[in-house]
Amino acid sequence: MRFEESGPMAGPTDGKLLRRPSVGGIRGVLLLACMASTALASSAAMAVFREAPALAQQVKEGKLPAVDKRLPEKPEVIKPESIGKYGGVLRSALRGNGDGNAILRMISPQGLVRWNKEFSAVIPNLAESWTLSPDAKEYSFTLRKGLRWSDGAPFSADDVGFSINDLLGNKQFFSAPPGRYTSDGKLMEFEKIDDTHFKIKFSGPYRTFIEELATPLGQHPVMYPKHYCGKFHPKYNPKIDDELKATRQADWGALMRLKCGDIEVASRWSNPEKPVMDPWVITEPYTGSASRVTMTRNPYFWQVDTAGNQLPYIDKIQFAIISEIETIVLAALNGQLDMQIRHISNIQNRPVLADGAGKGGYKVMYLPDINATAIAVFINQSTKNAKLRELFRTKDFRVALSLGMDRKEINDIIFLGKGEPWQIGPAPENKFYNEKLAKQYIQHDPKAANELLDKMGLTTRDAEGYRQYKNGGRISMGVIVSLATSYQVDMLELLRKQYQKIGLDLQIQASERTLYYDRANGNDYDLSVDSLAGGFDPTQNPRGYVAVHPQESRQSLLWVKWYETGGKAGEEPPASMKKRLALYDDWKNAKNDKEADALFKQILAISADELEVLGTVKPPTQTGIHNAKLMNVYEKMVWGWTYPSPGPTLVQQYYFK
Repeated sequence: MRFEESGPMAGPTDGKLLRRPSVGGIRGVLLLACMASTALASSAAMAVFREAPALAQQVKEGKLPAVDKRLPEKPEVIKPESIGKYGGVLRSALRGNGDGNAILRMISPQGLVRWNKEFSAVIPNLAESWTLSPDAKEYSFTLRKGLRWSDGAPFSADDVGFSINDLLGNKQFFSAPPGRYTSDGKLMEFEKIDDTHFKIKFSGPYRTFIEELATPLGQHPVMYPKHYCGKFHPKYNPKIDDELKATRQADWGALMRLKCGDIEVASRWSNPEKPVMDPWVITEPYTGSASRVTMTRNPYFWQVDTAGNQLPYIDKIQFAIISEIETIVLAALNGQLDMQIRHISNIQNRPVLADGAGKGGYKVMYLPDINATAIAVFINQSTKNAKLRELFRTKDFRVALSLGMDRKEINDIIFLGKGEPWQIGPAPENKFYNEKLAKQYIQHDPKAANELLDKMGLTTRDAEGYRQYKNGGRISMGVIVSLATSYQVDMLELLRKQYQKIGLDLQIQASERTLYYDRANGNDYDLSVDSLAGGFDPTQNPRGYVAVHPQESRQSLLWVKWYETGGKAGEEPPASMKKRLALYDDWKNAKNDKEADALFKQILAISADELEVLGTVKPPTQTGIHNAKLMNVYEKMVWGWTYPSPGPTLVQQYYFK
C-alpha cells in the first residue's frame, strides 16, 4: 500500500492554503479558486495495514472483514508526534442531559473538511479534495473512495444528497434551512456526478462556505446515512405511520430527530443503532437515566497512522455523568479523568488543579480563549415584557447598564485579575479589531448611569430604592444563566449588587442547561448571559454583532427567525439590524477579500454604535488537564467552539504510554 501524508500542508495544487495569516482574521485566509490535492506525498514506503487486537480477533472469528477491506482505497494518513499503542479507556465527564456537546468536542465533527490542529487552515477530511469555480458559486467535491459507515455500509454522494435534498430542503424537518447552507435566502443545490463526486451550487458567490463546513455546525451534509435514516422518511418508507405509532412521535420530523439526531441535540448520542463516521460509536447511550456514556472504536474508521495502524489507538471513551462541577474538579484531582477541559476551565479552578497535578498524575493545559468576551450580557430587545422592551430599545438605558457594571470587580473576583475590562469584539491582533466596540463605556460610573436613567424620567423609586416605570411598577430584569457555568452565576451575584446602586433590580434565573436553552428558545428572558464567540473568529461567529444565530444571537432570537424566514415569521428588526443583515448577505456574496472585509467592518461599526450586547472581561486563558501518560496531545490547542477543542487535535491519535 502506498501512503500519502496528510497534515497542515494539505491544500491546493499551486501550493497555497486556505489559511489564516494570523491568530485572528479568519477572513484573512486565502480563498483559492482551485482546491485539489488532499496531501503532499510522503515517501513511497510500502506497508501493511494493522488494526487493534480486539478487531483482529473479530476478523479471525469471521465477524469482521479484513482491515484492508474496511478502509477506503486511500485512507487518510495522519502523522502523529509518536506512533501509538492500541488499548485503554479515555475517561472524561459531562453534565446532565443537556451536555451532548461535550461528546461532540471529544470526537470532533467528522465533516467534509476540518480545521488543522493549529486552527490556521481548512484541510480535507471525508472529502479528499474540492475545487471552487471562478465565480465562487460552485463547489466540486471528491470523496475518499471506499469510505464506509460504522455498520460497514458504503458512504457515498447519495448520503450527502439525502441530507441536503430530503432533510435540509424539507420544511417538515427544517422550517428554514440554516443560513450557512443558503445564499440570497435560497438553499444550496446538490448535483451528484457519481458515487464519489458531487457539486454544491449557490445562487450567489459564497467564498466562506468551506470555512462553515469546517465548524461543528457544518456537519449536516454528512450526518445522515440514507440507508438507515431513510427508514424514518415518508419518501422512502411508505409504512412511516407504523413507525410513528410504535415510537409515539407526532410526525416524521420528530421521529427523524429521535433516531438520527441533529448537531446539538442529545438524541444524537442516544441511538447506538445509527451508523456514524466517527472514530468511536455509541455503545452505552446518552439518556436521561444514564450514569455514563461509552463509545467504542469504529471498526470502519478511515484514518491510519504513518505505520499503517488503523486509528483510533484508544479502545473506548467513557464519559461519567456528574451533576456538580465541584465533583468533576474533584474527579480530576483524584486522577479519575484522562482529558477534561469543559466544566473545569474556569480560571478559579486553576490554583487547585495546578497544586494537585503531581498527586493526580495529570498535566495542566493553558488554552488561549478565542471568545470575544469572557461573559456576555445579551439585552433581549424582544422581551415579552412590553415596558422593559421599550427601555431595552433605548440606547441610553443600555449605556446605563454598561456604566453600572463594575468590570474591575468582576475581573478581580471572578477571573482572579487575569483578564481586563472589555466589551465585545475581535481581539486586538485581529484585522477586524474595532476599538469602540471593545472599549466603549467600560468604566464603572454609577453616577453617570444614574444621570442617564434620571433623564429618561425613571426618577420614582420604591421603598427599597428600586426605580419604577413611569406608569408604576418596579423595573425588574430577569436574567437566565446555566448552572453548568457556576462562574457566570457568581458574576451575576456581583452584577445584581452593582445594579442595585443605580436602582435596577436584577433577578437571577439559574437552571440546568436544558431549561436554560428552553427559556432562550422560547423568548422567555429579559437578559441572558453566556460566553460570546467572535474574538479570533469574528466572521465565523458574528452572532453578537448581527442577529443570525438561531440559538445564540440573544439580542433577539425573533430577529433571527425573521431573517431566516424572509420576514414570514419572527419579529421585524429595527433599521440598524436590518442594515447589518443586508450587509451580511452582501458579505457572503462578496467577489473578493477586499470587498468582503470592508462590508464586515461596516457590520462591526454599526454594532458598536448600537451597544446591544455588553461584555465584561477580555477572556483569560482557559484551564484543562490530561493524564500525564496520555501521548500525542497538542498542548498548544486553543479553546473555542468554531474549533471545538480538543477534537480538531485528533483525539483518535492519542494513546496511553
